[in-house]
Amino acid sequence: MSDSWLDHIPSHERENIRKRMRSPEEYERLRERVKGPEDLEREMNRNAEFAEVKLTLETEPKAQEGAKEAVKTFVSEKGIEAAFDHASEHLRDAISHGKFEVTVDGSGHEPRLAVRPKQAQKEKRGTDAPTGKIAEVSCLKPVLQQQIVATFTLGSR
Repeated sequence: MSDSWLDHIPSHERENIRKRMRSPEEYERLRERVKGPEDLEREMNRNAEFAEVKLTLETEPKAQEGAKEAVKTFVSEKGIEAAFDHASEHLRDAISHGKFEVTVDGSGHEPRLAVRPKQAQKEKRGTDAPTGKIAEVSCLKPVLQQQIVATFTLGSR
């Protein structure tokens, strides 16, 4: 015996839901949300590109330096507002002093390139316990993301 959520609502509401779900308009609306093979292939290729970029950034110091230079050059030419949606003072200082790293942020729906300011190294306290501070990550705008990803994909082929 399954206890469906439809069993817990009044019968006239159940009938309305069933009619709506059978309507061509509702079927078409639901059909638009379904991803086709082309969409899945594009998404897989994008994920593969970002996985390659992430691996390269983490394993090759020259690649990290190249990405940092691309961000610094873009910001100096077009301004920080052209590179980021929201730029804090801490981020502005980190970019001007070159104390940041380029990473791939996978916390959202799609992977994105982001900049993380490096934390100032304080003297060791004798314990390696975490301080509880979360690093600020600012995602780059798509224009700059495409530019950096293109340099990695062209460089690897």
